[in-house]
Amino acid sequence: MTDPFAAFAPTLAGPPRLEPTDVSYVVDDTVVGRMLLAVRDDGRVLATAYAPDAEAEDRWLTRIAGSVSPRVLRHPAPTDAVRRALEAYLAGRARRVEVETDLALASDFQREVLTGLAASVGYGERTTYAVLARAVGHPGAARAVGTALGHNPLCVTLPCHRVLPASGGVGGYAGGPAAKEHLLALESRP
Repeated sequence: MTDPFAAFAPTLAGPPRLEPTDVSYVVDDTVVGRMLLAVRDDGRVLATAYAPDAEAEDRWLTRIAGSVSPRVLRHPAPTDAVRRALEAYLAGRARRVEVETDLALASDFQREVLTGLAASVGYGERTTYAVLARAVGHPGAARAVGTALGHNPLCVTLPCHRVLPASGGVGGYAGGPAAKEHLLALESRP
């Protein structure tokens, strides 16, 4: 007698295999809030973005799908490097989040601002929106710089928390004022 299940044997052998994807992501709770971490299949980091709730997570995933690829999979293993680098920075063991980034989610103006920020404001340093606007060649565009930083897809990784209003205080931040204050305090430690 033949085995009636023999035709199904190949499908029952082992766990299911996931198809390759263009972008892998995970949502992690960190000391500065819930963050969505997304990486391309080559390991470049697309997002270290605040996603405090399911709605914010969906907005980021829609942005990734529309700008990069609709092939986005919640899969933690490919995000291990960025998770470790972010954890090391947030624990004070590293002065920067050591990963290769990809600004595919940023507009042209955001790329200018974020690149200028990374080049001109180091660990523990602070600047103002107006000073950064001048540094990137857009004097008088302090509000536009603030808006660009407010939609930074690589929060913490590209340190927009180092930019403060000239009038004082911490100003706005995607992760909220407590997260920004935490990051500034972290960087002010000797």
